[in-house]
Amino acid sequence: MAASEAPPSGATVEMPPARDSEDVTLDAILKHLGQFGRFQLIIFMLICLPMMFHAMFSVTYVFTAATVTHRCNVTECDFPGTPYYDPHTEWSIPKNGRDLDACNRYTNSELPQWNQSENICLPRHFTNISEACPDNKFVYRDNEVTISNDFGIFCDDEWKLSMVGTINNLGQFFGIPIGGFVADRYGRSFSIALGGILGAVLGVIRSFSPSYAWFLVFEFLDNMTSSTLYSTCFVIGIELVGPKRRVLACSVITVFYAVGEVGLAMAAKAFPNWRILLRITYMPSLILLAYFWILPESVRWLLSQGKEERAKNILRRAASVNKRELPESMLDKLVLANRDKLQQSSESRFPIREAFKNFKWRIANCSFCWIIHVLVYYGLSLNVVLLDGNKYNNFAYVALVEIPGFFMPLVIMDRFGRRYSLCGLMLTSGLCCIGTIFAGADQPVLQLVLFLVGKLTITASFQVLYFFASEIYPTNLRNSLLSFCSMMGRFGSMLAPQTPLLAKYYASAPAMLFAGAAIVSGLLTLFFPETTNVVLPTTVQEADAIGVKKKPSQGKELDLVGAASETQ
Repeated sequence: MAASEAPPSGATVEMPPARDSEDVTLDAILKHLGQFGRFQLIIFMLICLPMMFHAMFSVTYVFTAATVTHRCNVTECDFPGTPYYDPHTEWSIPKNGRDLDACNRYTNSELPQWNQSENICLPRHFTNISEACPDNKFVYRDNEVTISNDFGIFCDDEWKLSMVGTINNLGQFFGIPIGGFVADRYGRSFSIALGGILGAVLGVIRSFSPSYAWFLVFEFLDNMTSSTLYSTCFVIGIELVGPKRRVLACSVITVFYAVGEVGLAMAAKAFPNWRILLRITYMPSLILLAYFWILPESVRWLLSQGKEERAKNILRRAASVNKRELPESMLDKLVLANRDKLQQSSESRFPIREAFKNFKWRIANCSFCWIIHVLVYYGLSLNVVLLDGNKYNNFAYVALVEIPGFFMPLVIMDRFGRRYSLCGLMLTSGLCCIGTIFAGADQPVLQLVLFLVGKLTITASFQVLYFFASEIYPTNLRNSLLSFCSMMGRFGSMLAPQTPLLAKYYASAPAMLFAGAAIVSGLLTLFFPETTNVVLPTTVQEADAIGVKKKPSQGKELDLVGAASETQ
């Protein structure tokens, strides 16, 4: 029997026979009802929607705050309707690599004595001296409208565009722990409905922003309120199904994050105006208002809060939908065992101080691991420029690469365990980053393959980390502590956009940073306790006991009373 099954210290429990003990656990009831029956399938379909919406909410800035491809308006050559590429750009606009310079043009030696009747848009009239675009007048390549050309943010002011991503992550930094607290204090379904509807309303309002400053305000508020959707959907999925179906079920949930990213890319491609894009993206999510009434609460959370009748009613409904018989005696045993556990536990129903005292190293390691995952995950995504072609399609391709990564844990987690899976995937991603350095620009196909494998494995590793973080913390703090680690991860997402600056000093510096960080963090994951096939802990004491080796003299005692901790 696992160490996590030990009872609270000093507890005195009159133990029924081992067979009856199994009958009163929530996991045993879920097995009896069907670990992933029709009822669970309906709930999963419901929580896949907010997961998909959250993907759109969290990365809309990639398109709404994108730089619009432009060049200087050359007064002596351009007329209304002149295209971005025109014969005169060969001698009037400097080159920036393979592209036209966005912010400079060549001077015209004839301008001081320009006679309007003369054609001075000829190669001989232009010098090789460049100057900034006069009066910030530009010609655009496409019909795309972002806040860049809507609010006049060009050239020296383009730092304001990258600032949108920083504000986006700041909103998530503050919103994730608040959302985690709400989910653990007031319920998972309440948190999903509240975060989703507030994010939807604020996103629609943002589409009417009259200025850059107002856009930033609503970017922050939108992501602060909706940032908890991913982790809460994941947790409710973890808590809903039987132990043998957790990995499969939650892999399916997270696939919808990639589906949301692909949907956003296609919507941005079809509607290249940022205001229309926001309305099309956010307005459908207003349907989450109905989740206050139609999304059942997590039974585990209800039991941890002593809300026994609501928990029993949901289990009865699940039995009815799954067409299974659920004896009232089984529900009564579950409630009595749960009541005993809550009474025996010396902790409060929200023992956050005790958790930080007991799990300080576990939380620190998890937070560091989260920072590195986010840094490498988003850092690799910034290299999407390695892929030629349409930016909307490229974004969709990178999102599609993540889908196999969501299912890899299904194959490896139970076979190799959580710790070794997490370590192995992070090391592989780090080695792929090193490989891109040795491949060099002369082998673009090999670089692309290594890039995709690195992105695939860090995605799979991120998936394992979510499972791991959900299993090493107790029910009454699971969402809060997972959200705290996710909040710390925002430091990685704030740092990732700055890593290209390292390339100015050494071209391979970003890849070296990603590789080193992934390898170091991957090795540190070996210090986590193993949670494979361990019952989800309900209390701080149970979570603290995960991975603790029993002394031979204690083995018999723990095996006798361990079932008391399996209520949830």
